[in-house]
Amino acid sequence: MRNADELEGVTLLGNTQTKYCDDYAPEVLETFPNKHPENEYLVTFTCPEFTSLCPKTGQPDFAKIIINYIPREKMVESKSLKLYLFSFRNHGDFHEDCVNIIMKDLVKLMNPRYLEVIGLFTPRGGISIYPFANYGDDEHQDMVRQRMLAAFRNDF
Repeated sequence: MRNADELEGVTLLGNTQTKYCDDYAPEVLETFPNKHPENEYLVTFTCPEFTSLCPKTGQPDFAKIIINYIPREKMVESKSLKLYLFSFRNHGDFHEDCVNIIMKDLVKLMNPRYLEVIGLFTPRGGISIYPFANYGDDEHQDMVRQRMLAAFRNDF
């Protein structure tokens, strides 16, 4: 079981006064300590109801966002991640920008060994856009390249 010190930075989970930010809010992201930093293991989050806005038309864009990461010392708390992704609701940016922003914010937050963000956006105008962005530390550069090549084949 986790002790109070390990849960010190987790303030949103179990909070009944949750505020849903409706514009980009990276400050809602929270972490907790990884109890197994000696192990390399994969954590996957899937957000099937991601929404943002087209920066030009203001039309809503819908996507399934998939986040895969290999943690180091810190892990992202899932409710804070949910609130963070929800904060894109009224954020106007292109699909590619949203995916890169999410990746950079999570890398800055956690300093993972490896992290990737995949955006499977619903077609608009008959075209689907599936941006992929990834990051790896020095020991995971081969994985960065391999996963990027796999993304070209849509092997998610």
